Amino acid sequence: MDKNTYDTIIIGAGSVGTPLAWQLADAGQKVLVLEQFASVGQGSNKEAIGGIRATHSDPAKIGISLKSLEIFSTWQERFGDDIGWQKGGYSFVAYRPQEEKTLKDLLIIQKQYGLNIDWYDKQEFLEILPALNPDGLLGGTFSPDDGSASPMLSALAFEKQAKLQGADFHYNESVSGIPRQNGRVTGATTDKGTYNAGMIVNAAGPWGREIAKLAGVDVPVNPDSHEGGITEPVAPFLKPMVVDIRPTDDSANYYFYQHHTGQIIFCITPNPPIVGLDHRETSVFLPQVAKRMLEIMPCLQNIKVRRTWRGSYPMTPDGAPIVGEVEGLEGYLNTVGMCGQGYMLGPGLAVLLRHWITGEGAAQAKETLAPLTLYRDFGKKEKLK
Repeated sequence: MDKNTYDTIIIGAGSVGTPLAWQLADAGQKVLVLEQFASVGQGSNKEAIGGIRATHSDPAKIGISLKSLEIFSTWQERFGDDIGWQKGGYSFVAYRPQEEKTLKDLLIIQKQYGLNIDWYDKQEFLEILPALNPDGLLGGTFSPDDGSASPMLSALAFEKQAKLQGADFHYNESVSGIPRQNGRVTGATTDKGTYNAGMIVNAAGPWGREIAKLAGVDVPVNPDSHEGGITEPVAPFLKPMVVDIRPTDDSANYYFYQHHTGQIIFCITPNPPIVGLDHRETSVFLPQVAKRMLEIMPCLQNIKVRRTWRGSYPMTPDGAPIVGEVEGLEGYLNTVGMCGQGYMLGPGLAVLLRHWITGEGAAQAKETLAPLTLYRDFGKKEKLK
């Protein structure tokens, strides 16, 4: 095979593209990953706060994330790399009847698809999260098998295994074209060369729509900005990720957890969304998120914030990814619009795409991923996006 000819070219060395390179190379494919940045995980991956949950409302995302949890939780045992995995669980709090009803209704589908999750009334919930403000608390759901890990350590670990299996990574190389012939893609053109491949996978994160257009495809993916922050370390007191889905005038939800280093890591979803790729921190974020966090966990009032940052969520209209083929175009796969959940979805998605692309178990993989097609009705919203 010519040195510039590959079985699969993956565009993007981030939360989805890097574990996919590992999976495909492990399956015996010759794989090339093209990345515009200088190293692995330098797009949205490094901005993630590290949460990993299967607690979704969409069956496809539940199945994908359960596989991801299996990979994250056993990684050090299997491969020896410490990726910072900790099994702290996820908790969704309810201080209003509206959120209580939403969370209880979702339990039906969550349990149906294999989640270990339950509703806990106020006193039982306070045993799980003693630091919560009890005033007005109705209870919440808790899924103990969810957890967190380090996005950058994970990216490096996936890259390491992919390279050990023979995958090539080309950094500082931007894709400028996806040539097509007779209804199928033939490879990728960059600012440094031309490569041939039978399959192109678009895993470009916030730049997914831009890359898709090079193949003559339009995907409804628009990045918006989210800010995160991290505090000084304090003694361990908080195990689960805490998620409050109550909307306010200026934010949709927020979430935080205690890292194994003792630091509190937190993030908020602005409302309305701040569309675009502006990664400059704002003066609005800290007062906004601090007010909401202190309302439900007053003991955080004296903790010092070390730094904040801002990253991009590649959003779709319904809050679910777009995965699959494009009608009339062979050899091209979308894996775009992860909606800020690429880190938790990436490894599980990589396993399913391995089956899809290699043909081994393709039918089951395609059935699992069918709800994420580009041609779905985007009017149905993900309730826990």
